[in-house]
Amino acid sequence: MKILAAMSGGVDSSVATALLAREGHEVVGAYMKNWINEENIIGHCPWEEDIVDARAVADQLGIEFHVVNLMKEYRERVVKYLLEGYQDGITPNPDVMCNREMKFGVLWDWAKERGFDAIATGHYARKGSDGLSILRGADPNKDQTYFLAMMQPEQVRIAQFPIGHLLKPELREQARQLGLKTAEKKDSQGICFIGEVKMEDFLRTFVADKPGPIVNLEGKVLGEHKGLHLYTLGQRKGIGVASNLYKQAYVVVAKRHEANELVIAIERPDTPLLWARKCTLTGVSTTGSPLDAERTLQAQPRYRCPAGDAVYTPVGENRAELVYTQPQRALTPGQICALYDGDQLLGGAVFERIEYEG
Repeated sequence: MKILAAMSGGVDSSVATALLAREGHEVVGAYMKNWINEENIIGHCPWEEDIVDARAVADQLGIEFHVVNLMKEYRERVVKYLLEGYQDGITPNPDVMCNREMKFGVLWDWAKERGFDAIATGHYARKGSDGLSILRGADPNKDQTYFLAMMQPEQVRIAQFPIGHLLKPELREQARQLGLKTAEKKDSQGICFIGEVKMEDFLRTFVADKPGPIVNLEGKVLGEHKGLHLYTLGQRKGIGVASNLYKQAYVVVAKRHEANELVIAIERPDTPLLWARKCTLTGVSTTGSPLDAERTLQAQPRYRCPAGDAVYTPVGENRAELVYTQPQRALTPGQICALYDGDQLLGGAVFERIEYEG
């Protein structure tokens, strides 16, 4: 096949590209140029270094390489979604949207116009034997199918995940054996294709601080927050209020936007507003067949969070009710809920309304 390999300049996409080339495919590398932090005002943004590394790997493999400028589309489809979500009081996930809207969206449009058959990425995910489904990656510590939950069936069809069968140590060893420049390069921990940028720093660059009171469940003022958009439900660190006299730490349990209040409480197994079983999902998107009937499945509310058994019930167009078997901690409006049947990714949705316990 003629495959466009999305190369980020990291070791994962480097090995993915190398494996495809070794299999004899016609492979071309492409770096998505989504963001330039020219003034370096929001942390380290190593796009120039990443392009150099990606090009060096492409040269080592003897393949063609392109830098595809998608900055305008990234601002419109990902950054706008991110900023508007936080300003509206919800918690969006730019990495999930980057995959659907950019890698397998705009970049695929670019590739399709040039005669490519598929796009490959360095995600830790696998394709099913039918070629039309996505399975969890073989490495449980690196599985990234959560970030693919909002992909459309036609995007799944053209997606290739060459490293999904590998464990991370195995991938590093393959990179060394292949002599790739990125073999020892550290993994990126930043926002999708922006770089080593903390979310708080990114948000404060574009959204003005709006300080307000930090209160407990009884309404007592305990401190002052910098802006509700800078805090997440379930957050323990960085709240700005010290532990109580018994060294018990506080956790964020609610954001009251009308009063501009951040509500915190001591975390216990029965902390009010922290635990929930029942919620409403919106924007339901499936990677394959529609989820149009009640069923039991596994629902993962965050990355690196176990998927819990739940009953899924459609309640309208692209909406559903989800009832977990066991209470879940800090379910958050706006976040992505990935839906599974065992190892198979069924799709995803956005948490809309949470019925908190207590």
